[in-house]
Amino acid sequence: MTSPDNTTPPTASEDAAAEGSRAVTEAALFEAFGGVRGLVETTVPGLVFILIYTINKDIHFSAIAALVLSVALGVARLVRKDTLKHAFSGVFGVAFGVVFAMMTGNAKDFYLPGMLYTLGLALAYTVTAAAGVPLLGLILGPVFKENLSWRTRNPGRKRAYTRASYAWGLILLAKSAILFPLYWWADTTQLGWVLIALKIPPFLLAVYLTWIFLAKAPPPIDVFAEMEAAEKARERADAGEPVPERVAEGLAEGVTAEAVAERRHEAPDHRGR
Repeated sequence: MTSPDNTTPPTASEDAAAEGSRAVTEAALFEAFGGVRGLVETTVPGLVFILIYTINKDIHFSAIAALVLSVALGVARLVRKDTLKHAFSGVFGVAFGVVFAMMTGNAKDFYLPGMLYTLGLALAYTVTAAAGVPLLGLILGPVFKENLSWRTRNPGRKRAYTRASYAWGLILLAKSAILFPLYWWADTTQLGWVLIALKIPPFLLAVYLTWIFLAKAPPPIDVFAEMEAAEKARERADAGEPVPERVAEGLAEGVTAEAVAERRHEAPDHRGR
């Protein structure tokens, strides 16, 4: 029996692969959530609103200033040829807040759409995780080029996505539990400054926990690479060229060539480390 003390240390190639997986995970998270710039763009318009409102108590001027700034930030992203999602998500959020505040005449309603969105997102993360289809996997799957392969072929990643989705749900629920009582009982200035204070730290905590869970999970299965490999194998078969026996068996079963190759080298236990 092998002693636990004689466990073979990871090789340099394994360390490099693990480091590469962590780097890919970090890059994917920044892509999905907008990175540092996305944090700034979602925080600054609200900060401008509460700063101006604290000084002059003018709902209309404060709301319009926040909206103009948000549109300017969105246009700047378009000029840099950034994704439309990141360019307009903040604009729409601020626009809804402006409409609510101006319709009701209550400055606190500037923050209400965002608060309702946060609560809805918290419930979505929690419910989908409990249902076995974690929302974070649906969001990040395409970013990692694995689509939904984690649901049936990569249980370690499914567990990681489930844990991360629960983390997001609980963090956002805790944030909502703080903000909604303030919406009813505090004044606009108090609500605004607390909301600004809670804008970045919970988000960073959720992203950090997601990174931890995914960095310890098995690497994603690149389904796009699998489809390309399968297509090349089919072309070789159609041209009468020899196709490796295992690849041919996999294609006959509807399994891609890359999946067959992966199956030959995968570890017996595919759970997260």
